[in-house]
Amino acid sequence: MFSFIYYFIAIILYIIALPYLVFKSRNKKYKDAIPARFFLQNNPRFDGCGIWFHSCSMGETKALKSIIEILKQTTNEPIHISSITNTGFEAAESLSDQTRYLPFEIFLPFWINKQKVLVVMEAELWYMLFLIARSKNIKTILINARISDKSYKSYKKYSWFYKQIFKNIDSVFAQSDLDKQRLEELGATNIKSIGNIKLANLPKISKKLARPDDRFNITLASSHENEEQLILDSYSKDMGRLIIVPRHPERFDTVDKLIKDKIKISDISYSRYTQNKSFDSDIVLVDTMGELINIFAISDAVILGGAFEKIGGHNPIEPAYFNCRVISGEHIFNQKSLFECINNYKIIKNEEILDTMRNIKDIPKATLSQIGDIDPIIKEIQNGTRKSI
Repeated sequence: MFSFIYYFIAIILYIIALPYLVFKSRNKKYKDAIPARFFLQNNPRFDGCGIWFHSCSMGETKALKSIIEILKQTTNEPIHISSITNTGFEAAESLSDQTRYLPFEIFLPFWINKQKVLVVMEAELWYMLFLIARSKNIKTILINARISDKSYKSYKKYSWFYKQIFKNIDSVFAQSDLDKQRLEELGATNIKSIGNIKLANLPKISKKLARPDDRFNITLASSHENEEQLILDSYSKDMGRLIIVPRHPERFDTVDKLIKDKIKISDISYSRYTQNKSFDSDIVLVDTMGELINIFAISDAVILGGAFEKIGGHNPIEPAYFNCRVISGEHIFNQKSLFECINNYKIIKNEEILDTMRNIKDIPKATLSQIGDIDPIIKEIQNGTRKSI
């Protein structure tokens, strides 16, 4: 009965949202995702039976890389990946030739076909996803599961609903013992605490960038609206070189204007990275995707975006791996478990930016304190698949 009520409500919500979805699909950012997810445009079922991974964002999808590489070497099973975001989908395409957008839940009973195993990353707790997978006798696994401090109260409030979801999940791999305890309270069973698997897939540079001189490099990484202005207002060229890497490519031109306004009445030099592929200027706007890890490798300090606004923070593991000084705002609720995995990071309030940047060279360099273990996940996936003959 619960399933019928849930499905009926989902249909009603879909009908109500149709005009909004049509309108948003005209936006360049959603021109692929919305038609695929809500209208099944160019989004057929997976070809055949394989190991199906589902994740949300680019970071979550990239965290699957080590697992997928091992599976490709040890099994002959096709790798299928679904996502719900543009960046997640793009990351999935680098890992598999079978990539899809996960459709809205009302389509899943007709869209999901038989797979050996369904492996879902972190908090992608879609009720119909797990229900339909189990109804088709697909083994279901939730990995890197976490319950943040901020979301814990909400999860507890709706624990009756999450108990329905966890009824259809066979195995859970949690990031910490605290996450395991919280997941058990929500009805999850067969839980193992194995650490954060993002630490099992440590960053690798795709190319070695040239460092033009010995100046101190400060990188503002994955910044969001208002965060660039906050840093620019506190920046002076005696602090070192400022490299700005916005989180979303559609904001490159907006940030370009902010920087030009900053340098109007100063002797600060500025360039966009795509103009000459160098870091010679005092301020460099990185207006391309896929360079952030490479830039961390030449950075002395990294200011992580997404935490000076209430976005939830950015992954600190990557800059800590390169022993950068790591600075973040207070709003790290989506990344708290990752910050627990590094030493020597600095959390500051927005009004402390100026003083922090003036003394940024005195901040200790960050280091990693723990790693994750993907072996139990590999074994669980392999135990749930048929051996190739």
